[in-house]
Amino acid sequence: MTLKSFNNIFKGDKVIWMIFFLLCMISIIEVYSASSSLSYTGGNYWAPLIKHGVTIFIGFVVLIFIMNIKCRYFKLMTPFALFLSFCMLLLLPFLGSETNGASRWVSFMGLQFQPSEFAKAAVILAVAQILSAMQTEYGADKKAFKYIIILSFFMIVPMGLENLSTAMLAFLTVLLMMIVGRVPMKQIGKLLGVITIAVVFVIVLVMAVGKDKTPESNKQNLTEQAAEETQEDNSLIGKVFHRADTWKARINRFTDDKYIAPKDFDLDKDAQIGHARIAIATSNVVGKGPGNSNERDFLSQAFSDFIYAIIIEEMGIEGAAFVALLYIVLLFRTGKIVNRCENSFPAFLAMGIAFLLVTQALFNMAVAVGLAPVTGQPLPFISKGGTSTIINCMYVGMLLSISRFAQKRKKEKQAVVEEV
Repeated sequence: MTLKSFNNIFKGDKVIWMIFFLLCMISIIEVYSASSSLSYTGGNYWAPLIKHGVTIFIGFVVLIFIMNIKCRYFKLMTPFALFLSFCMLLLLPFLGSETNGASRWVSFMGLQFQPSEFAKAAVILAVAQILSAMQTEYGADKKAFKYIIILSFFMIVPMGLENLSTAMLAFLTVLLMMIVGRVPMKQIGKLLGVITIAVVFVIVLVMAVGKDKTPESNKQNLTEQAAEETQEDNSLIGKVFHRADTWKARINRFTDDKYIAPKDFDLDKDAQIGHARIAIATSNVVGKGPGNSNERDFLSQAFSDFIYAIIIEEMGIEGAAFVALLYIVLLFRTGKIVNRCENSFPAFLAMGIAFLLVTQALFNMAVAVGLAPVTGQPLPFISKGGTSTIINCMYVGMLLSISRFAQKRKKEKQAVVEEV
């Protein structure tokens, strides 16, 4: 392959490409290492790695396709993405496949995907379009705030009924986009006040409605019969807050600051937290080396939600810091791309994508090290996943498209100046 044909494939910002490939390589290594339990259960050690590799390849194809679309055409995707995402979110409680008490997946022609992942992308596209269309000399028009709130209510609230952490990250992204989009701070301040009151109300309601089924001290888990008796609640509150039990248990565990000696820690009750802490503590700063994790055999979702703990165990503090640094560089590099944008829509879209990816990554890391309650958020580009991996590749394709055509416009402008 000649250098010219190579450059024709890898167009756009080279730093974004480098970050993407580094994260994918780390993902292949760590998913391969952390999938020992899947390999043992399935009887094929290569199956999880092959499946993950195929997913990354599909995501790469999607990335190349999106990268070659001019960023102004992304506007055309917004109404279709909003409509489809909203319909899927409404149908999710009825058609979704339940896993760990949450109906987050929808099956279509044998393929499973998460509507919340599509909904996040649709919200970012719509908010970027609203902010760009309503920019004035003094910032965003006051009506932009109203339109964004209405959009967030109809998209993020249904998302939160099945995946509260995803809804929170989506709202945080929207909030950051409004700040960058120069929405009046007075309106944002009022929104934060209302959100604070709403969060307190929801927490009180969850604590009142939810039932923490986790034993308090060294008791056996609920029997299957007891679980079946308490599982179904056909009341309106039970339908809407059917995840309240899980939320309450997580809040109780996170806010419980009672010291527990290592010998008294109940690994049956808090297995994920316990084994994640063991993985971090036994890394000995320098790590055990790729493929040498011990806790991967005991840590549930070691290849997904808690893969950062395995990264610390195998690659040490330096490796974990390097991974975190890649996301920070992605954010700052996106800011540099935004400075080249002549139009506001691609600028807001790029910042929204960067905010979403970086906040999700930092939140996943915080969960792994015990700084945030346990949730189901994967580490972007690194965790084993289907829909999330492909959607994240789509995000990178959008960033590359924006960087590519923004740079092209800049060069065209310079060429015109030189001719004159």
